[in-house]
Amino acid sequence: MRCVIARFPFDLTKSSVLESMRGIKPEQVTGESVIIGRRTYPAKQVGQIITRQDRRDFSAGEVLRAMSRLGFTCSGLARTTAPEPASAAPRRELSPFQRASELLGSPAAA
Repeated sequence: MRCVIARFPFDLTKSSVLESMRGIKPEQVTGESVIIGRRTYPAKQVGQIITRQDRRDFSAGEVLRAMSRLGFTCSGLARTTAPEPASAAPRRELSPFQRASELLGSPAAA
């Protein structure tokens, strides 16, 4: 399968990735990861091994996208946004000036 990682095309297969990662000791996983065989590797380590490029040249997302397309199990950091604070009182309609003041963190005019 043709994948683009760090703006370079690579023809990867599942068997070629398995062969490349054979005998490689996994580093400590702190974020995005790929399960290859029975081991869990950091995505950046996998990308470095299969592309022979510096880890700064590609993102973990590029590696995760390619590995998941090849059929490997990938996991990433939970990317959730903070929930909106629940308020008991209904919001009143703000003027454009008050809305801008609120967005800038200034006290809103009453």
